[in-house]
Amino acid sequence: MKHPAQVSPQSPPTASKTPTSIPPPNLQTTLHNALQNRALRSSRRQLTTLPPTAIDFSSNDFLSLSTSPLYRTRFLNHLTSAPPRHPFASGGSRLLDGNSHYAESLESQVAAFHNAPTGLLFNSGFDANIGVLACLPQPGDVIVHDELVHASAREGMRLSRAGRCLPFAHSDPKSLERVLLHDLSERERATRNVFIVVESLYSMDGDVAPLRAFVGVIDRMFPCGNAYFIVDEAHATGVLGPRGAGVVQELGLEERMFVRVHTFGKALGSHGAIVLCCPLTREYLVNYARSLIYTTALGFPFLASIRTAYELLSEGETEPAQKTLHRLTHYLSKRLDELTTSVDPTLFTVDHFPGSPIFALRSPVPRRLAEACQREGIVVRAIMAPTVPVGRERVRVCLHAGNTTAEIDLLVGVIWRWVSGGVRL
Repeated sequence: MKHPAQVSPQSPPTASKTPTSIPPPNLQTTLHNALQNRALRSSRRQLTTLPPTAIDFSSNDFLSLSTSPLYRTRFLNHLTSAPPRHPFASGGSRLLDGNSHYAESLESQVAAFHNAPTGLLFNSGFDANIGVLACLPQPGDVIVHDELVHASAREGMRLSRAGRCLPFAHSDPKSLERVLLHDLSERERATRNVFIVVESLYSMDGDVAPLRAFVGVIDRMFPCGNAYFIVDEAHATGVLGPRGAGVVQELGLEERMFVRVHTFGKALGSHGAIVLCCPLTREYLVNYARSLIYTTALGFPFLASIRTAYELLSEGETEPAQKTLHRLTHYLSKRLDELTTSVDPTLFTVDHFPGSPIFALRSPVPRRLAEACQREGIVVRAIMAPTVPVGRERVRVCLHAGNTTAEIDLLVGVIWRWVSGGVRL
């Protein structure tokens, strides 16, 4: 046996060699390729700005409140009447330093206008839908939703603890009944909470949901009362219903809706949203809705702008704008009906729900139609998949109280020249 000092020195270990070394992916290359793929599919998004002379047939400012002198004057009065050194920033989340008597008073004011027991402010409709749907369904509960609900509702469902999320055909009460009957067992219908998620006015097709028929389906199938409606009134707020209160109040269904979401960034010319619900649900959301808990609350200027909008609604000051909007809606509908009777339906058709300010102009080449309008200073947008289902692409037209019949005539004239000039598919 050799002495340790006599052991031959060992060669230093060598690094093991891999047969083929694969370089790690380069993030910048991955991002670039993803964007290029979107561009090849004509679905790459980009930010744009509008010239001041543009004619707006695109935004959701349905009542034109954002440019209303009455709205601006009253809003500025609210700002200047604040006490000296009153903070304009909220300073934190509602649960820390961002709450105020002003915010709670505003919630009560908005809830009263909508005939609701109470309300809870969120920073946006997106935050409200995520907060509600991510936390209210309990483990094993079921969500049944219209197939065309907004992306924010889909994100909330994805984050929820619900056992299943089941779609039904758009605004189809019979499809809702079939899903409840065939996709849920009798035991599930009897022992699980089932949430029915719909919108009142859909933002892309502009159609109004048959809420009364949906309620009839639920009454027949859930005699124990364990089905709960969650309805998003974002696009109906300020536009439909008494003094713009929404579709639910127009139908007198306030007590049948477990949750209503109204947003302020469309017809009301402001920012944020409110969840209308019972006091117990409000307290639960305060404790569990992460999109409320972990975000800085709305600052005083936003709260003042919301208060301004609801004062105008409550006092009937927005009713003339609402009536003007409905008159213009009827006018555009009539002009488009005249147009479609004389053009090739394979090149141009119109989807429109009576009374809705949203029109879907259908064409196999919606981007070209939108570009033709934009060249004439008319702002419209081509809505492409995946925002809408494949095969349902369109040019979306939104009317506003601030539009004129002359502007509508210009829009229809541009469409007529584009169609009659020979569209290449």
